[in-house]
Amino acid sequence: DGVKQEVSEVVDFLRDPEKYAAAGAKGPRGVLMVGPPGTGKTLLARAVAGEAVVRFLSVTGSEFVEMFVGVGASRVRDLFEQARKSPPSIIFIDEIDAIGSKRGVGTYAGNDEREQTLNQLLAEMDGFDQSVGIVVLAATNRPEALDPALLRPGRFDRTVVIPLPTQSERAAILAVHLQGKHFGPDVDLSVLARATPGFSGADLANLVNEAAINAVRDDRTVICADDLSSARDRLLLGRRESANALLPDERTSVAVHESGHALLAALCPHADPVAKVTILPAGMALGSTQQLPEVERHLYSEGYLNDLLTVRVGGRAAELVVFGEGSTGAADDLSGATRIAVRMVREFGLSEAFGPVGYGSGDPNYLHADTSE
Repeated sequence: DGVKQEVSEVVDFLRDPEKYAAAGAKGPRGVLMVGPPGTGKTLLARAVAGEAVVRFLSVTGSEFVEMFVGVGASRVRDLFEQARKSPPSIIFIDEIDAIGSKRGVGTYAGNDEREQTLNQLLAEMDGFDQSVGIVVLAATNRPEALDPALLRPGRFDRTVVIPLPTQSERAAILAVHLQGKHFGPDVDLSVLARATPGFSGADLANLVNEAAINAVRDDRTVICADDLSSARDRLLLGRRESANALLPDERTSVAVHESGHALLAALCPHADPVAKVTILPAGMALGSTQQLPEVERHLYSEGYLNDLLTVRVGGRAAELVVFGEGSTGAADDLSGATRIAVRMVREFGLSEAFGPVGYGSGDPNYLHADTSE
């Protein structure tokens, strides 16, 4: 909702620029939309053009990059010339980091071409009159890589962060994707929204499509709650392999391991409640204990993080108690627990030995690159 309010001002300016001129205000010259992949940056740009009923010129950053020096800069000039001929209009540059990366970094082939293209884009964004009704929209999921000259006021005046949807927004998005589909009375969008934290709009669209495919496999046209649950498991864990049968002692080991997770999740006061426990292999996982958050948190206490670590290592602990030795089944749990513990010490300052210090990068990283080095 906050993002819609931000971009609606752009629509209002394109519809009625005289209202802004009467108050001595100028509309935004450029709006940069940043956020994780799949959150709808391109869809929002198209929605702005549709609501404002203006010409929409859409390109991607890679279209400007050519082997021959000067071609990209020429295409930038042509693009802005088209917009000047038929205002009001919107220029939308998707994946602008392809041409807008910081200058002077790296010496790879084609660097001169990219820098000339960026220089031409900077000059064009300074050169047009804001009152004629031309707005440049751009989208990227790598804002930390963009050149500072591109982000200064007067070029991209406004940065709109498009985050992953909240629980209520996920329910609304799911309702949109379920339109035109038949679904049973047992489908509860609020429960499904709780079960999909961290899902983007694209992930939710894929979830509904997978559920519809599950229904077709069973010769049904009505999507039920089990279809959506199975689709979620497939997206998170992978396809369930009926041929991947475990040996009897392996099934016992997996059952003990998952029971350790489930018991500690029930005993820890800050842990999320358990929604499902399975020992049926799916993807790379031999079993799974799924927890369903009761509320969507934005701040995590030290007690919650400690309980999160406790539940993570509960599977290995159960193996040690019952069998007296560990197994390879805890590899993913230990990897996840180590990542959480490292962040608790390095970024959150929750270690008594190191004290309140933080070594986080501070830059938004929407592509989840490893920054542990």
